[in-house]
Amino acid sequence: MSKFVFLIPLLPLIGFLINGLGRNLLSRTAVVLIGCGTLISSFILSAILFKEILSKGIATGVITYFDFINTAGLDIKFAFQVDQLSVLFLLIINGIGSLIHIYSAAYMHDETVPHYARYFAYLNLFVFSMLLLVLGANFVVMFIGWEGVGLCSYLLIGFWFKNANYNNAAKKAFVMNRIGDLGFLLAIFWMLSQFGTVAYLDLFPKASSAPVTVLTGITMLLFIGAMGKSAQIPLYTWLPDAMAGPTPVSALIHAATMVTAGIYMIARSNVLYSLAPISQNVVAIIGISTALLAATIALKQNDIKKILAYSTVSQLGLMFLALGVGAYGAGVFHVMTHAFFKALLFLGAGSVIHAMHHEQDITKMGGLKKLLPITHITFLIGCLAISGIPPFAGFFSKDEILIAALEKNPIYYMLGILTSLMTAFYMFRLYFLTFAGEFRGTAKQRDHLHESPAAMTWPLRILALFSIVGGLIGIPSVLLNDSNWLATYLSPVISAHENEHPYVHLSHGAELALMIGLVVVIAGVIYSAMKRYAQATVVLESNDEGVSKFLSNKWYVDELYNAIIVKPINFTTSFLSRIVDNKIIDGLVNGIGRALQYSSRQLRLLQSGQVGSYVLIMVISIIIFFIFQLFWKF
Repeated sequence: MSKFVFLIPLLPLIGFLINGLGRNLLSRTAVVLIGCGTLISSFILSAILFKEILSKGIATGVITYFDFINTAGLDIKFAFQVDQLSVLFLLIINGIGSLIHIYSAAYMHDETVPHYARYFAYLNLFVFSMLLLVLGANFVVMFIGWEGVGLCSYLLIGFWFKNANYNNAAKKAFVMNRIGDLGFLLAIFWMLSQFGTVAYLDLFPKASSAPVTVLTGITMLLFIGAMGKSAQIPLYTWLPDAMAGPTPVSALIHAATMVTAGIYMIARSNVLYSLAPISQNVVAIIGISTALLAATIALKQNDIKKILAYSTVSQLGLMFLALGVGAYGAGVFHVMTHAFFKALLFLGAGSVIHAMHHEQDITKMGGLKKLLPITHITFLIGCLAISGIPPFAGFFSKDEILIAALEKNPIYYMLGILTSLMTAFYMFRLYFLTFAGEFRGTAKQRDHLHESPAAMTWPLRILALFSIVGGLIGIPSVLLNDSNWLATYLSPVISAHENEHPYVHLSHGAELALMIGLVVVIAGVIYSAMKRYAQATVVLESNDEGVSKFLSNKWYVDELYNAIIVKPINFTTSFLSRIVDNKIIDGLVNGIGRALQYSSRQLRLLQSGQVGSYVLIMVISIIIFFIFQLFWKF
């Protein structure tokens, strides 16, 4: 099987080429078969590769295909690294991606065939780029996939390009990602300068002998790249605006692909981060700060997709908290469970929007559980999973992160608890306002209400199943001894979490008590949301004053960036355009041209055709030469 690993990313690339180049020739059915078929085939190959690793107990290792860059002192291979971490991400990306492709076949059916084919071509290229990112055996191949994902996000967010706001959202995502990418690129240059290689298996063994300051610098630059892709403070504002794209695109970007690229990069580089404690602390602080900030904003949003977007930013913050406290396996575990329930929630939101005739304001919904029974029950499962209610998937991964945070620093744990409580509240606020109570929309919307077609509801069922059972691969030892299969599976790539100097030593009894206590408190928060919103006929809460206004306006971060970054840049560019470019540079160039034209017109007058004038000019010239000769010696 290892000989055919190249087919896993190649198949989506082929799907992109066929659908993209043949978009004006292919039928709608052919587009779906090619777009979905290539990705499902890639998923099957990934599953076979996963089974091979499980049966052998060892990874395939590095597969080199050709020399990518080979000059004096620099040898970079185009190679794939097949190990436990990369194969796990292959399953997540291809599995979730396949379901989103199938869902898209029905959701995007109103598009004309050329645009339908263009959409599936972009999706295939997106998945190809992400597969390249996780399979790369060195940071350069990872960076190629990294940039490909950024390009595809721009294309997909701005898919409906006739809308100027959507184009602006796409450009915002592209520019903010480029800021992070510069940090990643500088880290690659530094690694080449320091170690002479960017291949993981060659670089990581050398890291222990490198100065801590160098490792800190490299890891901080890598983290800047991760902040851009995975939407952490201060580079997070592009992600909520990415909701401009079609809902399946939101699920693809927010669930298992683009936003988890930063998590994968740091998990892959865990050797470097473990040797750079300052960088680890920065990752943890930025992570928990982002988790809290995004959770507070989500409390007061009314757009169903915006709530889920800020939820994603918050959950990514928790993943970075796990990475920052050294619990790399817990971070990867939450990536996997988050992929299940967040894809489920976004696709469920898409089903609601589809039924509501493109309405996204939850204050104009309500009472949908009777008319959308499958969407309702699957969405409820997603809400329970993200809130951390056992035995749903999010409970196990979130608990592992919180316990690791407590052992590292109790402050991290308390802030993580606060984030979890806010998550439960805003998710069940969303659930009850959407599905409970009486319908608050228009009569036209009521007449349009219906359950989504099977192509949309079956992916919801499958994701709901994994949101229920997905966490069982990482049951903590406090509940079942030696049951954390995922930690054992990842151990060759990611060392088990061990705090050298923990603030808190937890016994099994204390850990179990904290676990039960948190679940009880979360249940209380859910009950509070139910009492407040379950029977709402009219949403009375106002977001026009005080803290509500502050949170509904997203802490005015966009306005702050606009004031201190966008406006000064626009003013500077306007000044350079109007004054420096038009007046000085153009004035100088045009002035020289006008001076030459004027002088040539004047000199032309000397060519009068009168012999007497020529003799006079000749005599005057001779006199001038004699004067120069007499008074100035050359």
